[in-house]
Amino acid sequence: MTPLEWLAKNHEGIVRGLADLVAIPSISTDGEHGHEIERTANLTCQQMREAGLQNVEVLKVGGSLPYAYGEWCDAPGKPTVFLYAHHDVQPINYREQWLSDPWHLTRRDGRLFARGSADDKGAISAQLAAIAAYLKTEGSLPVNVKMLVEGEEEVGSKNLMAFFDRYKEKLKSDVIVVCDTENIEVGLPCITYSLRGIVSATVEVKSADLPVHSGMGGGALPDAAIALNVILSRLFWDNGPLPIPGYYDEVRPLTDKEKAAVRKLPGDEAKWRKDCAVLPNARMTMEPGMTPYEQTWRRPAVTVIAQEASSIKGASNQVLPTAQAIVSCRIVPDQQPKKVFEDLKAHLTKDPPWGVQVTVKENSKPVEWWMTDPNGPAFEAALTALRKGFDKEPVAIGCGGTIGFVGPLSELFGGAPALLLGIEDPASNAHAPNESLHEGDWKKLMASLVHLFDNLGKVAGGRVK
Repeated sequence: MTPLEWLAKNHEGIVRGLADLVAIPSISTDGEHGHEIERTANLTCQQMREAGLQNVEVLKVGGSLPYAYGEWCDAPGKPTVFLYAHHDVQPINYREQWLSDPWHLTRRDGRLFARGSADDKGAISAQLAAIAAYLKTEGSLPVNVKMLVEGEEEVGSKNLMAFFDRYKEKLKSDVIVVCDTENIEVGLPCITYSLRGIVSATVEVKSADLPVHSGMGGGALPDAAIALNVILSRLFWDNGPLPIPGYYDEVRPLTDKEKAAVRKLPGDEAKWRKDCAVLPNARMTMEPGMTPYEQTWRRPAVTVIAQEASSIKGASNQVLPTAQAIVSCRIVPDQQPKKVFEDLKAHLTKDPPWGVQVTVKENSKPVEWWMTDPNGPAFEAALTALRKGFDKEPVAIGCGGTIGFVGPLSELFGGAPALLLGIEDPASNAHAPNESLHEGDWKKLMASLVHLFDNLGKVAGGRVK
């Protein structure tokens, strides 16, 4: 039996393994599910052992949430492949919109629905399936493998670089493989070569030390909530560039070759509107002449991701003295996080309405953008693997999201190439209700990983850079 035949024969068992993983609500964002995250780490280790990995263990650094680690290093002279995934998930938002239990893997319309099915427990199962396919049939892998499954990716991987620093020698590899990005449509294999970075700021407005009855002070006293919204309105870009002085000073434009490649990709504005459930009368907000891909992959963005002055449930007739918002900035090549923050801060603190006090602070540690040249032996191995696995010509794409460790880890491993293979698609709804994984593409990803291991094992002299 070949590894690919093993995948086909054992598919239902692979599905059951994913079902076991998603059944545990390993939510990392609220600080209330530490026990569940421990359970998922232990289950991941159990599944690693069942797949045939060795030296499997739960690892931590400082006060981090648990990482699951396993390896198979019995292929002397062959490249070492570092596989990354994460076992923590987002909370269940808009519970009433879920059509099935978010903690029970449910088949429907060719998809597998559950929180974490696509982001990112499906990747754990796919990687382990490709490993098992070789070890259960041939008794060995064509490459060495080190697999790390993180437990705090959804809270910004705050301990990951310290973890890498401590375990550098243990983890060191020749090529990095991550399955936590997107295919831009079902059936089209994509390899991501650029990621936006992120700068996050907390904006606080203060107008007084105490709230005041709105009947006594309304109209006479400065309303912190209104002042905050006046300040945030300075970010409104209509359909032009963001109106922040200096913000685009370092933005690297797309080359003519990149523009031509992007504009050959499938998917127009109508598809974006449908996939993202945009209301009929709401305009898209791209700059003139930009496609959605160009705008989200290679142009900066600002999003207000949270705003708070008083809870609606506990609202009272008061003039509010304080209000806060979190502003999230996606940054692109060649923007520098420190300059982006300072430009944003200057724009939001200048000439405050009614003279209120405005404070802008970093909300979290900034993350650099990442971009690589999708050429060389490792990328050729990946493109060939995707071509065979999906039976379709793969494309190199950008991504508007952020995976902060990719660049630093590549540098830590001496410039190791990073291969970011798609597992989600526009209907996956990661972080949203009815998250799902396209089962057909998931099968094709597993087959592609089998081909990738084989291709990397055949690279002359093991030189994958």
